[in-house]
Amino acid sequence: MNLQLIGDLATAALVMRVFGGDVMALLRRAAAAGVRVGISELHQGHGEGKR
Repeated sequence: MNLQLIGDLATAALVMRVFGGDVMALLRRAAAAGVRVGISELHQGHGEGKR
């Protein structure tokens, strides 16, 4: 391993340590929004079948 690769790995580890929690929170919010959209579409489709 050369010095540049070691520096890149250390930088990546530091970035993950600092921003890892924020990234996970954003992924959770995106997943929750996707679930809400899916449920909304299911309810709209279910209501159209009753008419």
